[in-house]
Amino acid sequence: MTGPIDPSLADAELASFIEAVRQDPGRPARAMGAAELRRAQRLRAEARPPGPEIAHVEDLTVGPAAVGARLYRPSAAIRPLVVFLHGGMWTIGDLESHDRACRRLALSTGAAVLSVDFRRAPEHPWPAAVDDCVDAIRWAAAGGASSAGIAGPTVVMGDSSGGNLAALACLRLRDEGGPLPAAQILVYPNTDLTLSSSSARSKATGWGLTTDDVAWGAEQWVPDPSRRAAPGVSPLYAADLGGLPPTVVVTAEHDPLRDEGDAYAARLAAAHVPVRHRCEAAMVHGFLTLDTLSPAAAAAGERVFADVADLLDRVG
Repeated sequence: MTGPIDPSLADAELASFIEAVRQDPGRPARAMGAAELRRAQRLRAEARPPGPEIAHVEDLTVGPAAVGARLYRPSAAIRPLVVFLHGGMWTIGDLESHDRACRRLALSTGAAVLSVDFRRAPEHPWPAAVDDCVDAIRWAAAGGASSAGIAGPTVVMGDSSGGNLAALACLRLRDEGGPLPAAQILVYPNTDLTLSSSSARSKATGWGLTTDDVAWGAEQWVPDPSRRAAPGVSPLYAADLGGLPPTVVVTAEHDPLRDEGDAYAARLAAAHVPVRHRCEAAMVHGFLTLDTLSPAAAAAGERVFADVADLLDRVG
């Protein structure tokens, strides 16, 4: 028997999902390990309803290291490009886990979407994933996607650990002389791998993603704990955030990563970077991939897609 539905959540469907997770949280990430977590995620992806039809979907490789990627084009018209970096604690997540989200993003914004299959920990610890994401952005900026009918601004977007990678890629490109994306969109991003924020404690369990699972992922990606506060790992600790592109930061109220995302948005604004920041009330981490479970999560995702479309209009 489940307990009472939590009234602090955005709709009954999301509350029922979280109550089920509370009743049966399953084994923690550190008990399962990367291989088992990936198998479980693959089964969830296969069970999820397929995403909407897209005019053109193509698997390809990008950059000098031939990084795997998937390109979504909503029509044959010339389109700007969103380079999308998936979440998954740097250890799981792939082209399939975020296929539905990328299809929704392309249809909602009218942009082409390039989902990057960057290398994951523990097989490939930091900075391998950052290297791959930087290579993908440079490939797009150098005209690598022009043969696919893509032109105009290139922006980078990531959710969760993908938001961390997007932020780190922009910082590296700024410091190395570019080319910078025209904008960055960070959705419930990891910005502080020390997990020292208030929300990492107050929302540590009971809301889906747990702080201990994030800590395990950080340990796989950056095994040396002394490096997790380095600016090249945790963008919140960068000495200077000036000169970064216009940014959207979206966090969720019931998320252990909430405070570090909010803090990064505040630091960007203090550095005079144009920032649109919103904390989605009564929402949990991972809402971009919860659209089939909760109308409120689906609506929160659509608000993010509207942010992306508006940003593309302004930087195009």
